[in-house]
Amino acid sequence: MISNPFLGVFFHWLGGLASGSFYVPYRGVRKWAWEVYWLVGGFFSWIIAPWILASLNTSALIVTLSEAPRESVLWAYFWGAMWGVGGLTFGLTMRYLGLSLGMGVALGYCAAFGTLIPPIFHGEFVSKVLGTTSGLIILLGVLICLLGIAIAGLAGRSKEKEMTDEQKKATIKEFNFTKGILVATFSGIMSACFAYGLDAAAPIAELSAKHGTSALWTGLPKLCVVLLGGFTTNFIWCVSLNIRNRTGLQYFKAAGPERVPMLRNYFFSALAGIVWYMQFFFYTMGETQMGEYKFSSWTIHMASIIIFSSLWGIALKEWSGSSSSTKRTLMIGLATLVLSTIVVGYGNYLGVGGK
Repeated sequence: MISNPFLGVFFHWLGGLASGSFYVPYRGVRKWAWEVYWLVGGFFSWIIAPWILASLNTSALIVTLSEAPRESVLWAYFWGAMWGVGGLTFGLTMRYLGLSLGMGVALGYCAAFGTLIPPIFHGEFVSKVLGTTSGLIILLGVLICLLGIAIAGLAGRSKEKEMTDEQKKATIKEFNFTKGILVATFSGIMSACFAYGLDAAAPIAELSAKHGTSALWTGLPKLCVVLLGGFTTNFIWCVSLNIRNRTGLQYFKAAGPERVPMLRNYFFSALAGIVWYMQFFFYTMGETQMGEYKFSSWTIHMASIIIFSSLWGIALKEWSGSSSSTKRTLMIGLATLVLSTIVVGYGNYLGVGGK
């Protein structure tokens, strides 16, 4: 298959749209504890959607996974579990900082670590990145992405200074800037482990192709393993919270005299989970189009998430009450992020054309 990096960028934009939108359906959940709706949604994200879509779009899924090198499977699972730790605190980031600022800070760390560590680990950073025109342009795109994240973060900080406590609580009920920044930093670094999991699972994709899977879908079996690791971490944590907070019965019936909309809660949690999974469904498609510099997919994905999550933040009035200067700073940050995806795509295009 001939790679098409700009098509890959488009797929990554679709993935960013899905990731930037997934938390919105959770706003429709009523009278459920966080650990309840997070686990229900996660079951659809990490188990149901990955296995169904991989089964429909790939050849010999079970055979592929059974034949995959044990080391690759174990490392993919391990990094998925480590990513699960970041995913748990990512949910807390949304609670303390909101969609726009929370994703901006967490994904800044995630973009840097997730993009640069794999080529450094494989010893390719100097030869493939610093030693080629394509690599240098891609690195420039990564730096532009980090600049855009920083500008968006400045806008978020400016917004926080301008808003009254009442305004913060009205848009983000549990707003806490200091706690949110600490959680977002930890979350971002740990969330980068997903990129390591996908990198470790590369032999699984190669095996899937040998069994007849179209190149566009070869990344889907990798997700089954990595997300299983993430499910393990999240399941243990959420069940422990169910026990500690005595919220386990919320999965089955209303607790107390209050009427809990069970069907509505399951529907919105499932919708959030499926939308979340679609980010990596499109990510693996985009990755197949990026040629030998596919590690750069992580930067495009992170930039796209911040762009669309920020737009959702605007739509949900998280920026209401901010000054025109703050909003202008946010727009500059978003424009910088869009530019970064174009630059990274162009670097990959040169790599494909040169080869």
